Amino acid sequence: MALSDRQTRILGAIRRSLAARGYPPTVRELCSAVGISSTSVVNYNLKRLEEKGLLVRNPEVSRGITLLDGSSVARDAQVVDVPLLGRIAAGLPLPIPNSEFPAFAEETIALTRDILPDETDIYALEVRGNSMIDALINDGDIVIVRHQNVADNGDLVAVWLRDERETTLKRLYREGERIRLQPANPYMQPIYVAAEDVEVQGKVVLVIRQPERRRSSALELDRSSSPVPVR
Repeated sequence: MALSDRQTRILGAIRRSLAARGYPPTVRELCSAVGISSTSVVNYNLKRLEEKGLLVRNPEVSRGITLLDGSSVARDAQVVDVPLLGRIAAGLPLPIPNSEFPAFAEETIALTRDILPDETDIYALEVRGNSMIDALINDGDIVIVRHQNVADNGDLVAVWLRDERETTLKRLYREGERIRLQPANPYMQPIYVAAEDVEVQGKVVLVIRQPERRRSSALELDRSSSPVPVR
């Protein structure tokens, strides 16, 4: 079966990704790996490879490539696509349209299951601000949040302030009829809010430091990122 040079290089890049990471590359990653600037060119050659019976693709999944020569690793068993639902303030609260997070997102973060074994009710938020720097959460980092409406004292949570119609990322402490939202920055003061004004949106379970944002619809975890579990 004759393959073009591009098709040979694309197959090689897919195999290398499977061998090194256990899951296939995105189309953008294939562009970078084989030196092609156009995603349409890569998609064209992937279609030709599929027609030749060398792979199958799932167009609904950013890494939906399966090789048919036995070298593939089942992607669903290796990678979790976490929806990136927007930004959250780690500083002064940041207004958002309402307290209901969307059910879907155009961007996702790909995490391996050894980092995130349980994907139930998980979503991601990009941090804006520096109020949590002593918790090793900086502006531009990504927090992985498990959706829940309850929290223990000291938990790092995303909270919705009903009266202010704003959301923020802080450690939560109950103090009688009020709640203290504590930053992790010695130059910032805590926020005190009436307990009935606070709605817990989720608890932070993982921090991804300074990920590399790509132009594709998926934001992938790579070697330059540093995932840190939150206790």
